Amino acid sequence: MAQERESSGVQVVKIGLLVFLANDREDNSKRPYGAIRAVAQQAETDGFDSIWLPDHLFYRNSGQPTRGIWECWIMLSALAEATKRLEIGTLVTCNSFRNPAILAKMATTVDEVSHGRLILGVGAGWNEPEYHAFGLPFGHRVDRFEEALQILKPLLHEGHVDFVGQYYQARNCEIVPRGPRLEGPPLMVGSEGGPRMLKLTARYADLWNTGYMGKPETLAARRAKIEGACREIGRDPATLGITALIGLWFPDLQEKKPSFFENPLTGTVEEIAMAMRGYAELGVEHIMFQCEPYIPEALRRLTKAFQLYRGMQQQLEPLTKF
Repeated sequence: MAQERESSGVQVVKIGLLVFLANDREDNSKRPYGAIRAVAQQAETDGFDSIWLPDHLFYRNSGQPTRGIWECWIMLSALAEATKRLEIGTLVTCNSFRNPAILAKMATTVDEVSHGRLILGVGAGWNEPEYHAFGLPFGHRVDRFEEALQILKPLLHEGHVDFVGQYYQARNCEIVPRGPRLEGPPLMVGSEGGPRMLKLTARYADLWNTGYMGKPETLAARRAKIEGACREIGRDPATLGITALIGLWFPDLQEKKPSFFENPLTGTVEEIAMAMRGYAELGVEHIMFQCEPYIPEALRRLTKAFQLYRGMQQQLEPLTKF
């Protein structure tokens, strides 16, 4: 995918925001659609490049009440209509929640609603309790994912597939009408360090996503693995777009580090902006931020850092002309 560059030759990294759909962590209160829409629209007003939605059915930990979350794709379609410029994506949608041919149909439809702004992020899934509760198969997730990619990619990019596998069948399947982009929405695969998932990413994906990253150097080990997977199947690693979900934690706003953040990004507005610049210097195409805590002050600081980073780009341009 073509990417804008600064006049200094450094790739301009796109900056996205993960928009929460789940109940509040503190009191498990419902997050109203109006509040979700307001965050998305404010991100667009503030100049962000994208918003991203998680795909879960609920969160359940032993000894705690079930924490609810809205259905991802219905919210995605609503936000496609509520925004005009932002790219919108799933981070990432769970393959085994939906038949892959139906998912391709849904993605093409949302791409139409959004006038070509969708990025389809997919993964093999991990949250076992929601599978059991909703009657979904948890076993052989990567086997299922491998078959699903063989359906998703041709349907998205060409509009046709004829496939019979052990888990999925799509016989003489067509996506009609086609969406606004001849090649369809880009396919982004979320994977971490597993060799099989990385090889599937290298074989089928337009974009690769991994998380949770912190400072730019935290990406190095995983990036080396995905580049190795590309070379192993004969693909030029430069043809696979690199994206990363950044865990952004503000210790002064939330004393306890989130358990799912191994090595989060922390720091001042200036330090966060420099981290964005660092990812750009690595040639990363897109980074997305998950803010913890997810409160207005944290979002305000991220916005200031994003705007400072974009200001750095503008200041570089005249300097490189002389």
